[in-house]
Amino acid sequence: MSNQQVINAELQEKVDQFKKLDEKITHLNSVLALADWDQKVMAPKKGRSLFANSIGTLSTEIFKLSISKEMGQLLEVLTDDKLYAQLDDVTKATVRERNNFYKQSKSIPSELYNEYIVLTSNANDAWEEARETNNFEVYLPYLERIVEIKKEFTKYYGYEGHPYNALLNEFEPGLTVEVLDPLFADLRKSSIDLLNRINLSSSKPSGEVFEKLYNPEIQKEFNKFLLPRIGFDMNAGRLDETVHPFAQSINTGDVRITTRYLEDNVRSAIFGTIHEAGHGIYEQNINPELEGTSICNGASFGIHESQSRFLENMVGRSEEFWKFFYQDLQNHFPDQLGNLDVNDFYRAINIVEPSFIRVEADELTYNLHIMLRYEIEKGLISGDIAVKDLPNVWNEKMKDYLGIVPPTDTLGVLQDVHWSFGGLGYFPSYSLGNLYAAQILNTIKKELPDFYVYIERGEFSIIQNWLKEKIHQYGAIYTPDELIKKVTGESLNATYLVNYLEEKYSKVYQL
Repeated sequence: MSNQQVINAELQEKVDQFKKLDEKITHLNSVLALADWDQKVMAPKKGRSLFANSIGTLSTEIFKLSISKEMGQLLEVLTDDKLYAQLDDVTKATVRERNNFYKQSKSIPSELYNEYIVLTSNANDAWEEARETNNFEVYLPYLERIVEIKKEFTKYYGYEGHPYNALLNEFEPGLTVEVLDPLFADLRKSSIDLLNRINLSSSKPSGEVFEKLYNPEIQKEFNKFLLPRIGFDMNAGRLDETVHPFAQSINTGDVRITTRYLEDNVRSAIFGTIHEAGHGIYEQNINPELEGTSICNGASFGIHESQSRFLENMVGRSEEFWKFFYQDLQNHFPDQLGNLDVNDFYRAINIVEPSFIRVEADELTYNLHIMLRYEIEKGLISGDIAVKDLPNVWNEKMKDYLGIVPPTDTLGVLQDVHWSFGGLGYFPSYSLGNLYAAQILNTIKKELPDFYVYIERGEFSIIQNWLKEKIHQYGAIYTPDELIKKVTGESLNATYLVNYLEEKYSKVYQL
């Protein structure tokens, strides 16, 4: 046997050991995802806090495996430049992802990690109660400790520049405040300029149709009618109801999405469901050959949000989408919609108006909601903002960014679930998703010139197949920047979102 053959044999043995360990962690994470979904959706309230300890134990064991001595030794071998170059693309990507997590997390004490997991599991219930009763004090001690731990994590992670960079890197690798600050500044300027022109328009759509009541049970029927037609495989997923919509992938054949139903806001469930379906379809369309690996998920949270925001807004709020689906919605709600034509409905669902709730915001003001949260999170992590002052800080920034002040904390600082599960650093992913989505839209319209014709005909499979081929199938094989370059030929460029919003709202408001 030659020396090269010996090297290859030794490398293959290490690769096999690494894949086996990665698969074990992935399988345990699948069980953890199922438990997390159950706790949020199905579990009775009295059992949730007790079960949080079980989730904490399982999550800590997974964490220990991910930073174990065995994992460290395998990664040390496999990240050697010469050996790494011999790996196939899937193994390279898996090694990259595991190594990033290992380097970032290996110094975190397991006891602190366990406390964090149990804390965030219990914090979700505290947040729900606080939101329901409009009582921030119920949530305050949980959130204070979460922020304290996240600050500790940034020290273990390591960072350059602002400490918030360490948290951004969890969700969008390589993203920094130095990149985001000017990006958001430009987007805010263009958004406010467009908003001011919209406010001066003499041709404003009427939102009267949404002041009516819509039976939640009939809303559920429509959502279940809608989902399979836009590409969500109901045989590989399910739709449930929860306080705050989310998507949870157990595996590519079991992707669960949730929504919420409001009798006085039919738009919430429709567009919330379409949004989560975008996440779900992404997970369902990942190449099944990646199943059992740590790259059987989205390329990043920003790329993931691009798929949900693309489907929700650029498809779901398009005129062509409702030319296809409006008759069906009218059939479900004849009393409310029977006398309203599709053009007026299209304009109504695209009304631009500053609002209290992020998930119900229009496409233009939505990014201002994200910027507000981004500024608050930076302040929390730097220590410039105290958690106890959040309600007042929130209201001040709402007035600054959107010109309105929430009448209650439920409509203000308590509206989002993200901080309860420790998601500081996540919110910028939503605006990144909008930016990526607009860039992807620009490309798909070039490659599928009949893009909107397909939507109007209800031929969503053509669009979903394009997304699957270009984005979904790869899971996390590529980094976000590699993927967006592969799909569109360039790195992230905010121009496409600015142009998209300008073109769309000039038509809606006849600017």
